[in-house]
Amino acid sequence: MHVFSMLRRRSLCIATVSWTLVTIAFPLVQLNAKAQNVAAISGIVTGNVQGVGFRAMIQRRAIRYNLAGSVENKSDKTVQFFLQGDEDRIDKALNAIRNGTKKSSDVNVSVSPASIRPDLKTFTVVGWTSVTRNIARPYDLVFNLRPDDTTIGKHEAKKVWLTICEKTMKGADSGKCDKD
Repeated sequence: MHVFSMLRRRSLCIATVSWTLVTIAFPLVQLNAKAQNVAAISGIVTGNVQGVGFRAMIQRRAIRYNLAGSVENKSDKTVQFFLQGDEDRIDKALNAIRNGTKKSSDVNVSVSPASIRPDLKTFTVVGWTSVTRNIARPYDLVFNLRPDDTTIGKHEAKKVWLTICEKTMKGADSGKCDKD
């Protein structure tokens, strides 16, 4: 009986230590992110923002500024996005989002702070299609963050996006990405 009592106390002690480590580790991750100037925001874009290259534009900014996150069309004709990374780079991406694309209009962007996701290392366009490229089948376009966390130029970001697009397309949709 004495052994059982010792095991129970040891298990309780291990559980307490584990919980303490979890409660300490999560704030440290958040604190470390703040020290590195990492932020996260979520946003909704209203206006004429679907079918006009809006999500691809947001992903190209994420590629350019090496930002993690996602973007998707919603059934209410809005575009929802999440951006995570260097705060100054997020601001630059937001400026482009607020300006919209050549074909978008009445663009209104609402943002709010979001929780940092330490394990997020990609930016994904969810269910991407293209009217101008005649791509009706939805694809997830995934950009993997650059390990060196650098920014790149606008034209280089477009080349990276085109490579992602081409590698993702299947069957009859192959070869349709390089169209403006």
